[in-house]
Amino acid sequence: EGMSAWQYLDGGNGVDLVISDVDMPGMDGLELLKKFKVKWENKIFILMSGMEKNETKAQAAGADAFLVKPFTINDLFEIVQYFVVD
Repeated sequence: EGMSAWQYLDGGNGVDLVISDVDMPGMDGLELLKKFKVKWENKIFILMSGMEKNETKAQAAGADAFLVKPFTINDLFEIVQYFVVD
C-alpha cells in the first residue's frame, strides 16, 4: 500500500532507491513518487506498471526510470546498476 510505503520512507529509514508499482491501494505510485521527489529530489525512484500508457505519467511525475511488466530481473538489474554504479 502506498501510504504504508510513504510512512516508512518519511520515517527516515535511509532509503536511497525506491521501486514501486503505479497501481496500489490508497496512495498510488505516482502520488508516492511526487511526495518522495519533493523531499528527496536526488534519490532514485523507479516505477513499474503492466500498462505502457503509465510511462508518460511516470515521466511527467519525475520518475527516474520506468519498467513495463512483465520484465526480467536483468531489465531491473540494468536500470539499478545504471543509477548506483559510479
